Amino acid sequence: MDIKPVDIAPRQSFPWAVLRQRWEDLTFLHWAVTPETVAPLLPVGTRPDTIDGVTYVGLIGFRMVGLGFGRGPAVPYFGTFWETNVRLYSVDANGRRAVVFRSLDASRLVPVLVAQATLRLPYLWSSMGVDRDGDRLTYRCRRRWPGPAGTTSRMVVRVGEAIAEPTPLEHFVTARWGLHTRAYGRTLHLPNWHPRWPLHRAELLHLDDGLVTAAGLPTPAGPPVSVLYSPGVGVRFGPPVDADARPA
Repeated sequence: MDIKPVDIAPRQSFPWAVLRQRWEDLTFLHWAVTPETVAPLLPVGTRPDTIDGVTYVGLIGFRMVGLGFGRGPAVPYFGTFWETNVRLYSVDANGRRAVVFRSLDASRLVPVLVAQATLRLPYLWSSMGVDRDGDRLTYRCRRRWPGPAGTTSRMVVRVGEAIAEPTPLEHFVTARWGLHTRAYGRTLHLPNWHPRWPLHRAELLHLDDGLVTAAGLPTPAGPPVSVLYSPGVGVRFGPPVDADARPA
């Protein structure tokens, strides 16, 4: 059954934040795929989240800013870095819609090691950067460790007009309030909260990407069906819970 996207941020449902951060200068590229293609790649206890019978593969580049723990200050130096992720869309038995990361390339090694050790997230250390020239942004990524080393991605976009009312698809690929991950023999749901995205439509000028296929997904067939940009939002993450636990 298709899960209808929400158009506003849900009320924060966790009493305290485990992590705080800000995501800035995001570009979202998305390709439609069949649910059967990605179902084997999702954690146990989750299934592909769909809209109009299909699901999506996302390639998202952005800047992580001011990562901090609990109510403490942002971590200096290591708490700000560039990131590019490949993600899928999931829903669990309790109807919690989320993302599943197939890879998360980041430009700081320490956050990569911490995320791997704690939540078993597939973080990788990469050389990354973003160049801005007016309304044009160029995202660059070259993987360092672990492999496949040397995998690269380069995308160039031009930011367009602001979106007053996102389409159902634009809601579907951005209004996600958690992630699913498999760690220590359990499937976990890590909830998050952030304001409604300020979104812009964008034009993809160039894409040369190896991250999607390196993440175990088929080579995208044709150009992305959705290209979006956001200047960013502040985000809070709550503590992880078992995916089969009922929401409080």
